[in-house]
Amino acid sequence: MSKIIATSICLAIGFLGSAYADAEDVKLADVAELSGGGATVGTNWKNGIDMAVDEINAAGGILGRKLVVTHADSQSNAGNAKAEVQKALDDKPYVLLGPGYSGSVKVCAPLAEEAEIPEIMGGEAAELTKQGYKYLFRTSFGQQSSMPKVAKYIADDIKAKSVAVMWVNNDFGKGGRDTIEQTLQQLGIKIAADLPSEAGQADFSPDVAKVKDANPDAVFVYLNEDESARALKELKRQGVTAPLVGETTLIGQKVIDLSGGAAEGARGHVGLTTDAPVDSIKEFREHFVKRYNYVPDHNGIKGYLSVYIVKAVTEKMGKFDSKEFASTLHGMTITVAKEPHILMDVTYSDTGDLDREGFLVEVKDGKQVITKVLPKGG
Repeated sequence: MSKIIATSICLAIGFLGSAYADAEDVKLADVAELSGGGATVGTNWKNGIDMAVDEINAAGGILGRKLVVTHADSQSNAGNAKAEVQKALDDKPYVLLGPGYSGSVKVCAPLAEEAEIPEIMGGEAAELTKQGYKYLFRTSFGQQSSMPKVAKYIADDIKAKSVAVMWVNNDFGKGGRDTIEQTLQQLGIKIAADLPSEAGQADFSPDVAKVKDANPDAVFVYLNEDESARALKELKRQGVTAPLVGETTLIGQKVIDLSGGAAEGARGHVGLTTDAPVDSIKEFREHFVKRYNYVPDHNGIKGYLSVYIVKAVTEKMGKFDSKEFASTLHGMTITVAKEPHILMDVTYSDTGDLDREGFLVEVKDGKQVITKVLPKGG
């Protein structure tokens, strides 16, 4: 009799344990630039993540389970990012979110690969998804996708024959500089000046003086957000009149605000913007502003999307499995019809790169104005 009772108790405990495991929280680990030179990037990214997590949990979680996210500060330093990612992976999260800086992603991706944990990150350097990692995924266009669009705009719309390139001397900046210069030269456009600067640089007066000496038809500016604002101010102060062209880090709303009017007239390509003529993005912006009292930049959107990517993939699998997550997302298309919070239909390649609509914009009256919608695949 005692054996029967004991067996029954064990079975009951096993059942309860199984039920508890099914209902336990799902751990997401975020490592972001919450201080240092990338604080603007990381704070927007973190706020987007938190908003998405709260929305999903309020709607019942994912497959009935609640999301719990932890945030760690890389201090905008690749070495710190690597240490924080290792700590996060030791706790065996379901998915790793971040970092945002390409240099940090570069040193963290091998750790996620070894742990077989999907990493959904914000870095845009072209090389990141060329290394063959099976667990690394973007939240925005890589430079290999965005730079040809910028170069074509410079050639066809601005009709520039020479371009000065201002770029930040880190993995993000090097990748952008190499890709844009190669593409411009293929289009027969001369590189009038090649001007590297340092992350966190405060004084851009010598760089801008070199731009003026080169007298280019256009200036391509590819710096981190805070430095972009400083460079724009100096370009205006020294009276540079050539068109200023860039990517999201030049014409994002945070840069526009920090530049104090110096971004007026700047133009370029953005993959994500809260000024997009898309109803789902307008709704996201409204909710974000109501929650945080400021207009997010593209990093806020990327953080938000990273969590909804987790939701879409997991619901497609019907279970929580980090290894299968990666193989499922490769080649997957996530539609707004199926998951409205993904904001725009997106398709992932086998390399972790993505494809969706993009936008050409110009800064007018302190805001991004969409001048053209670039179709998915275009």
